[in-house]
Amino acid sequence: MAKPLCPYYGDCGSCTMQDVDYPAQLESKRKVLADAIQFEDIKVFSANEYYYRNRMDMVFHGGGLGFRRRGKWREIVDIAQCAISRAELNLLIREIREFFKGVDYFDVRKKQGVFRYAVIRTPNEDSSISFILNQDSGKLEEAVEKIREYASVSTAGNVIVAYVPANTDVSISDNFEVIKGDCFLKTVCFGREFLFHVQGFFQNNSKMADIVSEHCYNLLKSYDTRGSCLVDLYGGVGVFGISSAGLFNEVLVVDNNELSIEAAQKNIKNSKTENVKAIMLNAKRLREVELPAGFFVIADPSRQGIHPKAIKHLNNTRAEAIIYISCNAKQLGEDLKKFEGYSVRSAALFDLFPQTPHLESVIELVCCL
Repeated sequence: MAKPLCPYYGDCGSCTMQDVDYPAQLESKRKVLADAIQFEDIKVFSANEYYYRNRMDMVFHGGGLGFRRRGKWREIVDIAQCAISRAELNLLIREIREFFKGVDYFDVRKKQGVFRYAVIRTPNEDSSISFILNQDSGKLEEAVEKIREYASVSTAGNVIVAYVPANTDVSISDNFEVIKGDCFLKTVCFGREFLFHVQGFFQNNSKMADIVSEHCYNLLKSYDTRGSCLVDLYGGVGVFGISSAGLFNEVLVVDNNELSIEAAQKNIKNSKTENVKAIMLNAKRLREVELPAGFFVIADPSRQGIHPKAIKHLNNTRAEAIIYISCNAKQLGEDLKKFEGYSVRSAALFDLFPQTPHLESVIELVCCL
């Protein structure tokens, strides 16, 4: 047993494994992955046990900022500092708590109040705060003015206001305005600078994202990829595709999120990788993309996994290799059963989420027909 570093452990619902020794956490996750994919030879990669997260979605409440109480979603645990968040993020937590004391916070029971979430992001090259407000409140003008005052003194490089309806519970929105800075954040991954949208997705553990990227690059590098094509499926802002562009004749970054594709196009231009193209397309329509013989795939879907229609198309077209990145071991296991004519060559576990049961994995599938 381990002594939890966080004083809120047991009350806060965000971490559940701080009382487990870290090596035991890793072994537990390895077993979960091995059982899910029926493959035992799994490499395990890890880094910082604490102070690693670069994003936190914090809830405004009567006492300041906090997280939802374990087992009681409507109750908020007041949080002054988060033990799994980067020091830069904790600095912004303190700033926000001090400046926004006593604000009109959103009551989930009554569906009233203005301030809902503070989404704090501190990637290794930038920082931002997105204030998520109840768009149905009659006090929006007053709230935005308060945020403008804060932006003028905040150490955050970017300050955003986003609006969501009272009857939803989300912390991102297409309805936003920039108060300070820009809506695109900068980060460095695998030695390259990337932009991603402040209302979009990027990995929450910068150091481990580097390690995942390097591992995937090395897997692809082990093949003879000269003259071939890489499909970066669920490619987001293009990290894997752009990082591996030098190995391929052509790279297609495929994603159905408009903000991600916009960022990917900026990243392609900034990186001067002229053989990379970003395509806005739902993965279930992958059959619409003309794929040359001997192509490769790297896929990084959400927890829902790879769309069955995309798997069917890959079964029919026969990629040389598929690098499947997954954050949901159970869904990964189900998806692997659907691949026909492929076998697992290697598997790796990446602990992007220490002190929690969540895990990231990279599975290398090769065509065996």
